[in-house]
Amino acid sequence: MENGPSPHGNTSTRYGFFCTDSDSHRCDVILAVKRATGTFSLIGCLFMLFVIWLQRRYNSLAQKMIVNLTVAAFFDSVAYVMGESHLVDSLCDFQAWWLTFFDWSALAWVCLITLNLYLNLVREIRTERFHVAYHCAAWGVPLVMSSVPLFKGLYGPAGAWCWITDEHVAWRFGIWYLPLFVLIFLMICCYAHIICVANQRMQSWFGTFNPERERRKVSLAEEIRPLKWYPFVYLLVSLFPLINRLHNAVYPRDPVFSLTLLHVLSAPLHGLANAFVFGLDSWSQLSTTGIQLALQSRLCDTTRIGEYHPARVRYTHMLDTHSDSDDEDSNVLFYSPNGP
Repeated sequence: MENGPSPHGNTSTRYGFFCTDSDSHRCDVILAVKRATGTFSLIGCLFMLFVIWLQRRYNSLAQKMIVNLTVAAFFDSVAYVMGESHLVDSLCDFQAWWLTFFDWSALAWVCLITLNLYLNLVREIRTERFHVAYHCAAWGVPLVMSSVPLFKGLYGPAGAWCWITDEHVAWRFGIWYLPLFVLIFLMICCYAHIICVANQRMQSWFGTFNPERERRKVSLAEEIRPLKWYPFVYLLVSLFPLINRLHNAVYPRDPVFSLTLLHVLSAPLHGLANAFVFGLDSWSQLSTTGIQLALQSRLCDTTRIGEYHPARVRYTHMLDTHSDSDDEDSNVLFYSPNGP
């Protein structure tokens, strides 16, 4: 069915799908599922941000990167909660650009987290100085990838939401699906290498007990354990969208309801899946007692630090206590509140 607008604005045009007036309940199901999964992802991202704030997990560079990933996934979920697919207009273009930008941004942060872990643990390079470069890559690349289709007029109704239209199948795979699965494959290979190197180092540390060595063992395991699942999250939630888009490319006039349903069920789940992976490292600290103590620490901290009022300081030579000169008596050591 054509994706362009019709004079009557019927259900088929609004959704850009297989829907007809006699079969509009399927469109309603697709829209309801899309909004539900997008809402669950929003809740998952808000949960992650709350736990990060509660446990003060935003100090190291790796933790800050997780925060940025969560923010990108949050705004990505907003696109799926937006209203139904629109006619070809500026609002539809904005939804498509928004979705492409934050999809790419979330993927970029996952890739950069993998790269940062590789540089830290395998190459043993301190990466704090790279934080500006990370931000440029994580927001700059998505800006380019989302703006090119916008300037070329490729956006429009593309199913349950606005994206690159069916008439530009090659652009769909060139802009998103091909880079997505190449990057997922590279990340999986990178984590496999990181785990092999970490295991070799753990087995090579032997001899007398060394607290620092044991701390590094624990640190290696703790850093790798939750982060290694992020590429698999993207792989799982992207499989059905890929299958559905491949089917759309081969049979553009014959979409399958079940594939479309699986597409809208899995595609918006990045935020919720990220929250689940993040929770693997946080569930043990989220007991009722732990939450109460953390909230008390955040909201009811009784520690008070007195305010320091600086005054002018003047440094001079040591006074000669045996001198009878009145000029030298005017010198002050270190502190002169009324100095010039």
